[in-house]
Amino acid sequence: MLQAEEILHDRYQIQRQLGNNGIRQTWLAKDLQATELENSLVVVKLLAFGGAVQWDDLKLFEREGQILKQLNHPCIPKYIDYFCIDDRNLWFGLVQQYIPGVSLKEKLLAGERFTENKVRKIAVKILRILTYLHELNPGVLHRDIKPSNLIWGADNQIYLVDFGAVQDKAAKEGVTFTVVGTYGYAPMEQFGGRAVPASDLYALGATLIHLLTGYPPADLPQKDLKIQFVDRVNLSSSFENWISQLIEPAPENRFANARKALNALKSGDTVHPQTETIRPDKIEVRHLDIKEVINNSGCGLYNKYAVVPEEILGWNWGAFLMPWLWMWPNYVWYGLLCFIPHIGWMMTIALGAKGNEWAWKSRRWRSIEHFKQHQRGWAIAGIMIGAPVSITIWVLAFISLFNQIFDLAN
Repeated sequence: MLQAEEILHDRYQIQRQLGNNGIRQTWLAKDLQATELENSLVVVKLLAFGGAVQWDDLKLFEREGQILKQLNHPCIPKYIDYFCIDDRNLWFGLVQQYIPGVSLKEKLLAGERFTENKVRKIAVKILRILTYLHELNPGVLHRDIKPSNLIWGADNQIYLVDFGAVQDKAAKEGVTFTVVGTYGYAPMEQFGGRAVPASDLYALGATLIHLLTGYPPADLPQKDLKIQFVDRVNLSSSFENWISQLIEPAPENRFANARKALNALKSGDTVHPQTETIRPDKIEVRHLDIKEVINNSGCGLYNKYAVVPEEILGWNWGAFLMPWLWMWPNYVWYGLLCFIPHIGWMMTIALGAKGNEWAWKSRRWRSIEHFKQHQRGWAIAGIMIGAPVSITIWVLAFISLFNQIFDLAN
């Protein structure tokens, strides 16, 4: 039995135990050979060979060390050392960089609630790590993404830890395989030994659902093997559909890899599973025909990735003829510039030209038809009310100008 303050491998003085799953122990330790104080704390993972520990456990442990040695990403703890100790028991040790912070699981247990905005940011950070892993040659699959393996660092970055289930795609396929992953987070194909990049995306989707609902995915109901979570959250439809695609039971209906999932999250586009049947390696995230595009209205006026449906583009007569009223229900605050002398007329023209795009991005609409009906109503009001008022104002302005010129002439 290991005790705090023991020195392992004549170098690592263990401080306190961080985890123990019955097979592996994880300790916070002090590197006595560290040249800088800030780098003296490390994480030591230990595997005691024998007893319940099988050869497959040792192979996974050694593979974790071999792959970590090749990785170089700021949000993956750096490999430091690998050693073996033969002292009554045969111990294998893996040493990594220590990341100060708390896991997302600890935050959930503490009762923290995660908003859509915060979860979006977490998703982007994890996808950037997965993009790095999936695009290595050979690609690397983590295979155990879950809240306990995601550290919210003291620097507010998200770190991916515990590569104990990792697999590189160069591993030869055979008749035997080691079942890895966590129930509720790992997809079915992974338990069959056929993990693909989309398998990590499924685990990411299940993790995000846990953050949003507060419930482990295994505790949520399923329908046709798919986690049901929509009734427990209040999300924008674009984000809801994006997560739904991550957790599709069939890997060919998910995004093919992390980069495509990240691009879709930024743009608000997702591939509708019913549009076409294609192989997983051929899935493409693209700007689809408008009938296939998920409603991304309300995505934000400054969202440069969101594609505005082509059928709503064009001149907006309501915004042009009644800019001082149209801007309020459409949440287009650029319209306030209409009240500024000398530039108001330029803003009015801009609203006519760009009003549809700005209104689509500025507020949430139930559908394209809902948006068109709303703008059609404003166009009618503009012609019936705005045009006569505008004409009257212009006529009065010309009469006033004419009178001023006439008075100056006399």
